[in-house]
Amino acid sequence: MSSGQGSGEWEGRERNAGPAPLRRAVGVLEDHPPPGPFRPAFWRSPLRGPWLTAVFALVLLVGITVVFLTGLVSYAAYNPDLPGNDTKPDKGLLGFYLFAWPTRPVWLYRLNQGVHVTLGLVLIPVLLGKLWSVLPKLFTWPPLRSPAQALERVSLLLLVGGALFTFVTGVLNTQYWYVFPGSFYTLHFYGAWVFMAAFALHVGLKFGRMRQALRSRRLRDELRTDTAATVPEPPDPDGLVSPAPDRPSMSRRGALGLVGAGALTMLAVTVGQSIGGPLRKTALLAPRGQDPGPGPNGFQVNKTAAAAGVEPQQTGDGWRLELSGGAGARSLSREDLLGMPQHTAHLPIACVEGWSTANQAWTGVRLRDLAGLAGVPEASSVFVESLEEGGAFGQARLRGNQVADGDSLLALRVNGADLSLDHGYPARVIVPANPGVHNTKWVTRMTFQA
Repeated sequence: MSSGQGSGEWEGRERNAGPAPLRRAVGVLEDHPPPGPFRPAFWRSPLRGPWLTAVFALVLLVGITVVFLTGLVSYAAYNPDLPGNDTKPDKGLLGFYLFAWPTRPVWLYRLNQGVHVTLGLVLIPVLLGKLWSVLPKLFTWPPLRSPAQALERVSLLLLVGGALFTFVTGVLNTQYWYVFPGSFYTLHFYGAWVFMAAFALHVGLKFGRMRQALRSRRLRDELRTDTAATVPEPPDPDGLVSPAPDRPSMSRRGALGLVGAGALTMLAVTVGQSIGGPLRKTALLAPRGQDPGPGPNGFQVNKTAAAAGVEPQQTGDGWRLELSGGAGARSLSREDLLGMPQHTAHLPIACVEGWSTANQAWTGVRLRDLAGLAGVPEASSVFVESLEEGGAFGQARLRGNQVADGDSLLALRVNGADLSLDHGYPARVIVPANPGVHNTKWVTRMTFQA
């Protein structure tokens, strides 16, 4: 190496290393690097490199964007701008996009949550593959070379930590394993926004490199390359390529196939809980069993009466629906409700955890008829309260368009039989395209507002 080249490299390093105290500290750290994973030569896989990382990144860019957008839609479906519906302290500017959740098509929420949960689970193997491909970056030494590099490290911490937090809390929620130090809805909501902010920053910084890396090799060629012919990628400025690679024990084709097989396995053991039919038997990760039992009430239940603290004696002959609005308060027995005009609607139940039922034939009194009986024929909302005490969803407020829909019911029967206690006897709400927990069961009071 000529002296001119050495001088140029040193001057470039001086320009990029940051303030003098930081440069001196960096020099000491570089002269005395710790052993193990902080040394670049520790990472020996010949598969790591910009191209493989970029393939995983492209899949995650598309997939995570869809998961985030369906998550926003899911939040809007709860009508969190209505009083009492939002269980979080304050959504602030994060609720800028909220809109009146529609009731058509009736399968809208079922589709949205099926995509949100299923795709989120399918992306887990891809996320793990991406993290493996960039693992050396997490052990870069020295950890702080310059203020710009320090900022990148902080954004990387938020990105990786946010991804793990968001995916882990989502998985735990789908399995009803509430071991969180607070409300899942609050933690997942704010955690997702932090993650997506870091994700958007990372995409903005790395998109050009991702595109360049994808163009450096053809996928077709990599899929034709076996283990024996696999060689490391050329050295890269990000340090993903090992400076001392081992012999390959797997081709890049094999790595992509392994991650792809993991994603397909997650799809196979999850998607049946949303699609239903024969595929429900394959939904091994379904939080509610594949076989809910026979009979008209033989379909999935989100929360049983026992879990909600609702006793059979509360729903007996003494039960009354307290109805209030512009015409004052009224008290209706179940017999009174059965004596009113009945309507049947074929609607599914879909829950935030991703599972759903097929359409069930619900029969009962239209909500708009009850609104008229309460003296509020064009209600702007209705506040529904349950016999369930405590819990986040023992009450819910429905918007005026939901009350007005002809298929929105206070259901008394399902599939030709009385509701079972677990399905909400003596009366429950059922609204098209509504999140399952807002189809309140064991209804005891309805307050309509003009």
